Parts: sequence; C-alpha cells; structure tokens
Amino acid sequence: MSLGTPFSSTAKRVLLCGGGELGKEVAIELKRFGVEVIVLDRYKNSPAMQIADRSYVVSMLDSANLRNIIEKEQPDLIVPEIEAIATETLVSLESEGFTVIPSAKATQLTMNREGIRRLVAEELAIPTSNYQFADTEKAYQHAVEAIGYPCVIKPIMSSSGKGQSVVKSADDIDVAWQYAQEGGRSGAGKVIIEAFVDFDYEITLLTIRHRNGTSFCEAIGHVQENGDYQQSWQPQAMSPKALAASKDVAIKVTEALGGFGLFGVELFIKGDKVYFSEVSPRPHDTGMVTMISQDLSEFALHARAILGLPIPNIHFHGPSASSVILVTGESSRVQFSNLAEVLSDTDTDLRLFGKPEVSGTRRMGVALARAESVELALEKAIKASSRITVEL
Repeated sequence: MSLGTPFSSTAKRVLLCGGGELGKEVAIELKRFGVEVIVLDRYKNSPAMQIADRSYVVSMLDSANLRNIIEKEQPDLIVPEIEAIATETLVSLESEGFTVIPSAKATQLTMNREGIRRLVAEELAIPTSNYQFADTEKAYQHAVEAIGYPCVIKPIMSSSGKGQSVVKSADDIDVAWQYAQEGGRSGAGKVIIEAFVDFDYEITLLTIRHRNGTSFCEAIGHVQENGDYQQSWQPQAMSPKALAASKDVAIKVTEALGGFGLFGVELFIKGDKVYFSEVSPRPHDTGMVTMISQDLSEFALHARAILGLPIPNIHFHGPSASSVILVTGESSRVQFSNLAEVLSDTDTDLRLFGKPEVSGTRRMGVALARAESVELALEKAIKASSRITVEL
C-alpha cells in the first residue's frame, strides 16, 4: 500500500464519524502519516475538528445528510468513532464500494445490543449473563420477573450509561423502564434485561486485527460510575488461565465481526471464568491509559491497523493508570490551572480535550501516570486529576 500527500490527487482521505477526545487522538495519529482527515460531529469545534483538515456539523443519525457529505468527500476510509450513527446508511454505502472500518456489519451489530448479544451468545456460544429483550412495558415486566433481582436494564441502543439502571426490587421496575425509554439513542424502544453477573472484576482487552494477524494490549482494569469510566489501569492482575480465556473470547468475537482495526472487548471475570459484556469496534475510553503505558497508544495501533500498516510489536512501559478530569457546571469559557504543579511529578502527564463547553457534568481531560506498581500509578493519577483547578 502507499500513502499520498494531503490536498493532492494522491491524498489518502479518512472521514471520522465523531470528533470527541478519542477521535481527536485518532486524527493526530493519522496526520502523522500524512493522511487527509475529515471530521463529522453534531456540534461545532469538537476536539477532533480543531485539528482536522475539514469538518462538518451534522447529526449522523440524519441518513440523507450523512450520505451527501460522504458522496461529496469520497473518502478512502469511513471510520465510525461514536455510536450515534445511521448504520443502515453505512451498510448501503459499503455495498456501493465505500470502505467502512472495521466493516459496516461490525458497526451495525455493535451499535445494537440485541445484534451483538445474539451473535455472541447464540451463534458463537460464548458465556454471557442471562438476558431477555422487551419492546413493550408489559413484556419488560414479564422479563424482569423471569430474570429475577437484581437485574440490569439498558436500551438496546445507547452509550455512556444513558438509560441504564439496576432493578433491585419491584419498587424499581417502573422507574427503570421510564429511564431506559428516555435514554435510548433513537428515542423510546426495545430494552435488554440482563441478570446481574457476580464478577470479581471487569476488564477491557484491547484487541487489534491487522495485516499481520491479531495482537493484544495488556488487560485494562477500570472503575465505572453511572456507566462512565473514572479510572483505568494496566495491567489488571489476573490468572494465566483467565487471561488465555479472555484472549480466546476476544479472538472469536472480533473474527466474527471482521475487518481491520482496534476493538475494545469488555469482559467480566469470575475466578478463571470469562463472561462477555460488550465490544466497541474502535478505541475505548478506558484505553486512554495506553497514552502513557505503551510506545504505541491504542490510537496509534488503530491508525496503523486501518491503514494496512504492520504492527510488529507493542512495547509496554510498565504499571500505569489514568484518572478522568470531570467538570460540572455551565460554561463556554472553561479554564484549567495548577498544571505546573501537577506535571512536576515524575512520570505524569495530562490530556486536556479542548471541548468548547460544559453543561452539567462532562469529561474534559485525563491525568496519566506510571509507577513501580499499579497501586502507586493509580494513586498518582488520581492525585494529579484532583489537583487540577477549573474555572468556569
């Protein structure tokens, strides 16, 4: 393969559907290879738009506008970076000759919890929590009764914990249904009811499908609150048997989805047993720890894989951690200070995402740290994120 020069007839054009903090890092890695980058997002001046060659403000759930922009730009690669996309349009575009990363099938299946759960549990026979789907309130009530308490309720299409809640007793049933209907990406609709898995810990196993085969990063452990990650670390301590089983599950799932790129495979671990949770066919937020833990971050690995470039090895620097910087309030003039004090600590780094405004609570940055152990790295990362001063 070959790479050309931006803004010329030889340019390699990549269109990112989504321009948040993860898309920004992917765009940076693509620009290192001289790729011409076009970014779509629903709001102006999103992080990736700030460094893109061109950008468009558009709802990617708007099939007609999405198609018009893609037909105008004629990208070599269409790279979904968020979940709120009209996936049926991507399927049509792929059938017309466009290349979707990792594939339109993978994008469509993973953005719908019903599609990916049926593939994994029913076709691949990989262990998951017990589950049922319901598209009416009455069917939902029957499903909760059949699954039992506690159980987890999620819209089949949502992200970042939106619409997700735990039903611990009959008193929670009505509230959980309403919350799921309000939190669905496409409005009210079908939900999944899952039995609560009694796990010891959960991991993200970054799995990269590339021209040389399949590679893995060190397992990532993480803490979540309200569906969003707060801290992550590498490596997550686990038995050799559990790690081998995790890699086996990741290979089966990503091979079934197909295509090249990085996948964030989320798994529950109980002893040596592994249960599938979810998979994202793109860089994962918990994987931001790789910006300090590895020579090639998850974003660099994704860029190499989708461009058809080799990944001969991934060098792990040692125990590392990340801790998010959350901002709460209403402002379009956010300022961060105390940076010098934070960065004076050894093996510590920051990423400020450059999001143009905050309304409510929003992830605006991440602190990164390395140390002699995961525990010390996590302590350093949390300390760093907590010492950032925010002015609105």
